[in-house]
Amino acid sequence: MPEASPTISRSSIELERRAGSSPSTSGTQLAPAAQGVPDSQVPDGGYGWVVVFGCAVLTWWFVGTTYSWGLIQAALVEEGLSSASTLSFVGSSTVACISGLALINARVIRFLGARRTALLGIFLIGLGEILSGFATLNIGALFVTTGAITGIGTRFAKWIVRCTSHSRLSLLPPAQYFNTKRGLANGIVYAAGGLGGAVTSFAINGLVQSLGPAWTFRIIGLITLVTGLPAAWLIKERTTIRTAGFIEWSLFSDLRFIVLFFAGALGTFPLFVPPFFLPLYSASLGLSPSAGAGLVAGFNFSSALGRLGCGFASDRIGPVNVLFLALLLSALSMLAIWPASTSLAPLVLFVVINGAANGGFFSTMPTVVGAVFGAPRVSVAMGMIVTGWVGGYLMGAPIAGYLLNAYGGAESTLSAYHPAMFYAGSMAMGAAGLVSLIRLRTSTNIFAKV
Repeated sequence: MPEASPTISRSSIELERRAGSSPSTSGTQLAPAAQGVPDSQVPDGGYGWVVVFGCAVLTWWFVGTTYSWGLIQAALVEEGLSSASTLSFVGSSTVACISGLALINARVIRFLGARRTALLGIFLIGLGEILSGFATLNIGALFVTTGAITGIGTRFAKWIVRCTSHSRLSLLPPAQYFNTKRGLANGIVYAAGGLGGAVTSFAINGLVQSLGPAWTFRIIGLITLVTGLPAAWLIKERTTIRTAGFIEWSLFSDLRFIVLFFAGALGTFPLFVPPFFLPLYSASLGLSPSAGAGLVAGFNFSSALGRLGCGFASDRIGPVNVLFLALLLSALSMLAIWPASTSLAPLVLFVVINGAANGGFFSTMPTVVGAVFGAPRVSVAMGMIVTGWVGGYLMGAPIAGYLLNAYGGAESTLSAYHPAMFYAGSMAMGAAGLVSLIRLRTSTNIFAKV
């Protein structure tokens, strides 16, 4: 879904040790171990497993509903509500809230606490879905319900979960409850997101085919509230939450930060193009709606595996190398494999590769920030970088939709999709090029761990 699963590499933890245990002048938040609280005092489980369960349920829903938008989009296009470009703008508005509110979320959590923030987030997600069920005949209303209400809820819920995986860099659960089992705890939370995306894709497809988009929204919203609110209630912090500063302007004097900022800004433009348009593209191939749902489910599952795999690979070969490879694979899959996918087999190959690369981008970017700028600055730096993603989140998929309309529309020939594919692939390639500059600036040895 829409932002990074922050896996902190050994190199960033080593930088943290060198930097010392006191908070930086920017007010960056540090976990108990980073503030001088011994790891032996962390319970490494206990109620933490309950918190993990609560976070996993939240991840299930905000990943599932966000990445399954393409299925409802295809149904609404078929019903004639609007064009694919406009409807993709609705879905992208949801994910744009994730980055647009990045700098203020820590303050909200500080004021409300983890439990209330989680409750507010999942309530807004469910409410937005239910209200969307009454807005399927009005595109403007969908921008308010799905775009704004669900988007803001996703931001709050995702921030609670995202901060949990900063391990040493966060004071939010379940990082507060785990030391040696942090990797396992975070893996469970993010695996729930991939599984939720896969299951929700099939559920939405079945509901759309039998009941239509309106009741699909309402039923998914109700289930989200029934399961999500009790799970959010289980989430609570073990120690006091401290907040980070909003902006550290001195980072903009560092060329590496500027390059990484624009690499992330470019790299987010293509991220939601495949999941939003795979159902329409599979229909153009003559495949059934169930096949389209299966492709979206496969994309979600591959993304989850990519998050975990790239997190482990960052410790092996270096996070900058992994981020470059993820963006390169994303670009090549959209420039070479997707345009040649005129049958199901190559399309499945594209889904696996692009989905894994998509997840790799999200999991590796925070690791790169921690490794390049040091652990004490990672919270502020990531907040600034994620805010720069708002343009790609908001306009990435709609631009692809506008290109599709300009070359014949969703019901035209397969070649009508090619400009959108080449646009998305080119943006990913540009981002990979920028990351390569950081890689070469750090070391010209291609075999170095960076």
